[in-house]
Parts: sequence; structure tokens; C-alpha cells
Amino acid sequence: ERSPEWLNWFREAELKHGRQAMLATVGLVVPEFVRIPGAQFSFEAVPNVLDAHDALLDTSMKQILLWVSLAEVMTLAALSNMNEFDRAPGDFSFDPMGLYPTDPAKQEEMKLKELKNGRLAMVAIGGMIHGAIVSGHGFPYL
Repeated sequence: ERSPEWLNWFREAELKHGRQAMLATVGLVVPEFVRIPGAQFSFEAVPNVLDAHDALLDTSMKQILLWVSLAEVMTLAALSNMNEFDRAPGDFSFDPMGLYPTDPAKQEEMKLKELKNGRLAMVAIGGMIHGAIVSGHGFPYL
């Protein structure tokens, strides 16, 4: 209301954080059951997913930081010029599997689902991390 020119930027940020949170919820649960090959990633070396940050600080964390930084740099131009282009927030025209519907009503429904699931995931990942910290156990954090 006070600055409508920033509305698209805020929506883009909400979608980006929602997408990251949806991936993070999966990424916090799956390693409790399946690990990638390698002694440093084994259940014996890293028994708790939250311990992976400290255990892999000198190896994998640098690679993760590099890829996240690359993704941020690649979207910087699109974010800074959002109001000057004909692009909806969060739409990078990247749909290799063809999941995005062609019907406008279905498109709006899909956008709303993504927004709501992203908001839920943002709250969920915070609860999952704090549940793991407080309980000291992995999934289901009891």
C-alpha cells in the first residue's frame, strides 16, 4: 500500500523463499533414511542431519554455498528489472516437464497452490529444525 512498486519484488522473494523451504523440508527428512555414497556421508560419520553442517563444513558446505550464490547472481538481473519487463513474479519460463497448465483458470489455481504450500513449508522447516534441536533426534523429531 505504501510502495506498490515493490509489490512484485516482495512476491518474487516470497515465492523464492517458499520454493527453497519446500526443497529444504524434503532435504531434512530424506537424509534420515538415504545417504549418498562415501564414508564422510555415512550414518556412522554423521548420525544426525543437523550434525552434517559442522561435519561437512570444509567439504560439501563450500560447494553448496557456491551453487546458492550462483543461483542468486543469475536471478539478480531479473529481480532488479522486474517492473520494466512483462514477467510475473516467480515466472522464469522454466517448465521442462510441462506441468504448468495452459488454461488461465488452472494457472491461477496452480500459482495459489504454490504460494500456500511455500508459506506452509517456511513455517514447517523452522519447526522441523527446532524440533530436531530440542529433541536431539532425527525424523520424526520425537
